Amino acid sequence: MTDTPFSKALAAIDAAHALDPNKITVNNTEAPYELHYAQKCTSYLDQRSPSASEPLRLAIRAQHFRRWEVPRSSYPMTRVGYHAWRTFLKKRQASLVEAICLEAGYPQEAAERVGALIRKEDLKEDEETQVLEDVACLVFLDDQFEAFEKEHDEEKIIKILQKTWGKMTERGHELALQIPMGERPLELVKKALAG
Repeated sequence: MTDTPFSKALAAIDAAHALDPNKITVNNTEAPYELHYAQKCTSYLDQRSPSASEPLRLAIRAQHFRRWEVPRSSYPMTRVGYHAWRTFLKKRQASLVEAICLEAGYPQEAAERVGALIRKEDLKEDEETQVLEDVACLVFLDDQFEAFEKEHDEEKIIKILQKTWGKMTERGHELALQIPMGERPLELVKKALAG
């Protein structure tokens, strides 16, 4: 691989992901959770939009950049606290990754585009931002939903699933319906889509 701005930025993003102290075991191999998450995002991007631009590829790889450094518990455990946490994270992640892009040799405009995508600006109008949203929803359904649904009551889960589904495009829906799921998560998805 040549030493391009893209390869340098990607390597720097993944090096930071590898520092995540939270671990996950997949196929008997332990990995830093954020690195696993980022790789999963890239694999869904390859299915959702194989010809994605470099800024979109970098934004998708970095959308949870260093998230473990600002735990959810650092904000009030309320709906308002959750939204404040998410807003802060998007701005922080975008700023950190923009700096990586500039250091890797991208022009200011390209670095700012990566940041705008991470902040999910113009979600319904910007096709690339919508692709990023699809990927985030797909990874949630594939990688986090099964554990998540065990922590909440059915009514809340169904509302979250309906909200998630509403954020996605038709192509996102097609890919979501191909995700292998356990019996209980699948039952909840069917209930949510029927509602």
